[in-house]
Amino acid sequence: MLPFKTNTIMKQLTKLTLALAAALPSSAVFACASCGCTLNSDFGAQGLSSASGWSLDVRYDTLNQNELRSGTGTISATDAANTANASNGGPAEVEKFTNNQYLTATLDYNDGNAWGVSVSLPYINRSHSTLGVGGDGISPDPTTGYDSSASGMGDVRVTGRYYGFTDNKNFGIQMGLKLPTGNTKQKSIAADGSTSIDVDPGLQLGTGTTDVIIGAYYFDNLNQNWDYFVQAQFQSALDSSSMAAGSYRPGDSVNLTGGMRYHGFESFTPTMQINARYVNADSGAAADTYATGGTLVYFTPGVIVPVTSTVSVYSNLQIPIYQNVNGIQVAPTSIFSIGARVSF
Repeated sequence: MLPFKTNTIMKQLTKLTLALAAALPSSAVFACASCGCTLNSDFGAQGLSSASGWSLDVRYDTLNQNELRSGTGTISATDAANTANASNGGPAEVEKFTNNQYLTATLDYNDGNAWGVSVSLPYINRSHSTLGVGGDGISPDPTTGYDSSASGMGDVRVTGRYYGFTDNKNFGIQMGLKLPTGNTKQKSIAADGSTSIDVDPGLQLGTGTTDVIIGAYYFDNLNQNWDYFVQAQFQSALDSSSMAAGSYRPGDSVNLTGGMRYHGFESFTPTMQINARYVNADSGAAADTYATGGTLVYFTPGVIVPVTSTVSVYSNLQIPIYQNVNGIQVAPTSIFSIGARVSF
């Protein structure tokens, strides 16, 4: 048992909703063709609860990638079009935006003693626009770009955990799989209406690969009102998928998350986090090996509000404090999440 007492509702939420605090999309999108244009939802690894029974979490995320970036700074569309793609020597692709909306449902079971398992199912709504490059090879030209949109199920995540190492049950390891359930065959029509275009692998609803997920976490109290957590997670594709242009493998990723919560208020719990993510560039004949991968760090304030002893709602806002992308990519200026969790 944790050593400090709190309000009955807040005491239950301490373990039940610490998973929520760690569940912000620390693997959030940072480019339209980057290693995963879908959120790598940490709700799929709900390893920070030792209360027995079932729980259901439903979360909505929205982010609009509309800031063109190169390295650690921004870049204009014209300058981007005048930049060579180091992987093929041609002009860099000039992207306009990628607007993402995600609805993720996670069903979790915990035996209350040493192990638990979660299944996370995402539904994705995504629209994208690429400006293209003019005949001079320099100027952005919207008539040679393309627009795309898609909605449907993304890649399902199944994650197990074991936390029987300590009496407090506040340290655990996680292992699971991301399954290739999302569509990878999306096509679009060029802006001039003449050509069918294969949508970039990073913009598809799924990666087409089976990925292994390995992680660990720890949480504890600092004093009567403050607690904290740390979590690390590694994800790597075990195979490559077959795209129209050839093989595709998303880059390996490492996610690090740390946060604190304050329990001094009876009606709500403020939270704050630092979410960091490093991703290798994608690989394969169909991959964009130039404009994928990079490093992101977010500061994430949030709040958890108990509705009853078994139901809570929450909201979080991710604000980028460091972005270093490979090549030229579009990135979000913020990510907003809202959700609810019920235990039964």
